[in-house]
Amino acid sequence: MVALVAGVLGAAASLLSSGLGPLWRSESSQRVLQGAIDAAAPAPPHGVTVARRGSVIPTLVLPALDGASVQLPQAYAGRPMLINFWASWCQPCIEEMPELNRYSSQQGSAGVQVIGIALDDPVAVEAFLHRIPVRYPILLNSAGPADSSVRLGNSRGVLPYSVLVGPDGRVRKQRIGPFDPGEIDDWATP
Repeated sequence: MVALVAGVLGAAASLLSSGLGPLWRSESSQRVLQGAIDAAAPAPPHGVTVARRGSVIPTLVLPALDGASVQLPQAYAGRPMLINFWASWCQPCIEEMPELNRYSSQQGSAGVQVIGIALDDPVAVEAFLHRIPVRYPILLNSAGPADSSVRLGNSRGVLPYSVLVGPDGRVRKQRIGPFDPGEIDDWATP
């Protein structure tokens, strides 16, 4: 079993680094990659609920940049959400932010709500967003074994990591890795 998991992880890493983007970016490949990462991950800390595809996400209460608390999914109830986990030091995260910003600006009040959750130091996030602003909400969290990305299925803390949540609060899709220009439009179709 360990050899199988190691083989799958090795193949996934090879695909990620070899530039075969269309292959590893397919929904079926993402499911295999998510399964391999989950199989190799340590068990979550006692009492931590981890959302899986099809399950309702746990309530997350996180601070916004202004210090106000935002409760997910309640803050956007009845609306699909694309939750993207990132950090100011993560180069693939930085490269995909213009695409997330573009997609967000096209959604309007009834479309998919893009939400960025920075697993980073608040001062670093503020400085980064001063240089590279985005128009979608940014929430803050500290990386750790029970952070909000782990609760949404990111058992290994990979960044960037995105989750599509339906209007009913259920996980529809999970994605490991960055979006290329134009990819979000098809991926986030509810």
